[in-house]
Amino acid sequence: MAAKVDSEKCNGCETCVAECPSEAIAMAEEKAVIDADGCIDCAVCVDSCPAEAISMDE
Repeated sequence: MAAKVDSEKCNGCETCVAECPSEAIAMAEEKAVIDADGCIDCAVCVDSCPAEAISMDE
């Protein structure tokens, strides 16, 4: 159940990149992109995203 980014909401602030403990988030075209294989499902990015652009995939 990897985290998922809503690119419409993502403002490119990079907060999630800094907060991700598994370094599974990178920026591409000024939007956050999550590597599903590297994601450890901790939801730190969900809680830290000021734009509420990240959610846990169900």
